[in-house]
Amino acid sequence: MYFLGIDVGTSGSRAVIVDGSGSVSGTAAEGHEPFRSPRGGWAEQDPDDWWRASSLAIQRAIKDAGVDPDAIGSVSFSGQMHGAVLLGGDGRPLAPSIIWCDNRAVEECRELTENVGAKRLIQLVSNPALPNFTLPKLLWARKHWPEVWEGVRTVTLPKDYVRTRLSGDRSLDLADGSGTLMLDVVQRSWSQEILEDAEIERSLLPDLVESPEITGEVSRSASRETGLRQGTPVVAGAGDNAAAAIGMGIVRPGDVSVTVGTSGVVFAATEAPKTDPLGRIHTLCHAIPKTWQVTGVTQAAGLSFQWFRDTLASGRSYGDLTAEASMIPPGAEGLLWAPYLMGERTPHIDPNARASLIGLSTRHTRGHIVRAILEGVAFSLRDCIEIFREVGIPIERIRLGGGGARSALWRQIQADIYGHQVEIVEADEGAAFGAAILAGVGAGHWSSVPEACERSIRVAEQIDPDKENSSLLGERYEQFRKIYGALKEVK
Repeated sequence: MYFLGIDVGTSGSRAVIVDGSGSVSGTAAEGHEPFRSPRGGWAEQDPDDWWRASSLAIQRAIKDAGVDPDAIGSVSFSGQMHGAVLLGGDGRPLAPSIIWCDNRAVEECRELTENVGAKRLIQLVSNPALPNFTLPKLLWARKHWPEVWEGVRTVTLPKDYVRTRLSGDRSLDLADGSGTLMLDVVQRSWSQEILEDAEIERSLLPDLVESPEITGEVSRSASRETGLRQGTPVVAGAGDNAAAAIGMGIVRPGDVSVTVGTSGVVFAATEAPKTDPLGRIHTLCHAIPKTWQVTGVTQAAGLSFQWFRDTLASGRSYGDLTAEASMIPPGAEGLLWAPYLMGERTPHIDPNARASLIGLSTRHTRGHIVRAILEGVAFSLRDCIEIFREVGIPIERIRLGGGGARSALWRQIQADIYGHQVEIVEADEGAAFGAAILAGVGAGHWSSVPEACERSIRVAEQIDPDKENSSLLGERYEQFRKIYGALKEVK
């Protein structure tokens, strides 16, 4: 039997098929149209483009695996979190989706915090009001898109729109739901108090389920569009952070992952909800029943490298650029990068923060700048790790995922900056692999998510920090921490 995981990301959708041992049998990806920014700080995507890309990725993954669709026992999902997808009575989008990195709802966050109270918000939903979360986006849409809002009958998240197109069911897993700012994370249910305070009707929200639960089955029309067998069970899945963590085996306290995609996420599993009174890290439900997660987020992690390549190094590959950076000594000869291209979440909670390159001189080359970007992203991710330590979250092992795990140079930079051994796993397939594992658990092939991870996930490499470089980069990190405060008043 085989299991299919689909990740509805920002830049594209990816499908991964695994066999009963958890080994990858086939993969495929299809790009999305780039997100649109009608104004500074805005980010929108077309939900139907996610369905187009997912359908094509599924077809190609089946072909790549060379399997009969009848042999696929179940399907599950991962996807970009926090987006607002506004559906009418016919289940189709009424407007573009306002996605996770959109910062337009700053005023709505301020109003919500004033009305509810900062401390009470964390008591109710375990997190502060940030424009990246779903609820502020809904409040913005109600205020600025009144004609659209009048027709809204369902609010859902990106991957769950694709699920609706695949099976017709209207549900949402707790891991993704806890990133909406409307979930009582401790009780794992919608917060009636916050819904009343925000005047959001409960009827607009999907039914909540645990990540390994079966929510429906592939419909006849979706079977024609994807090549999947009609009636194939559909499992809830999880937001991309939790699914990626499952794909790296982050299922118990002491397990920590650092994933570099468009954003960067530091993720830890906890046995009980663990909150930061200052709201610098997020407390959410994990994709495992009766388990929680804490996450710290760098808004523009891989995006920093992508922005530099696309804007200032056109025609050069990432491999070319990291090769140049590898010739530069640790510390980039005094050059520092603060990766705040899209504002910042952890630790500053400031959508108006902006990126900066500090310390340029005539001796610096393109390689110096690339090395500074790789180090600056890792410094920002270390900010998250330091807060974990501050609030008492154990860190026994660190596993790397995403683009930051594929580059040997970036792996070593992270080990040196974190001052801790890091690991990479054999199946470097990201959140789609975690979704495939959840599909197998939902179908009953594995009895639990921890059992599935134990049987499916194998460490490929361990990288130890270089003592001398780690000491030097520790000193540079202390300089990095001064940048935000020093430049905050510069407009």
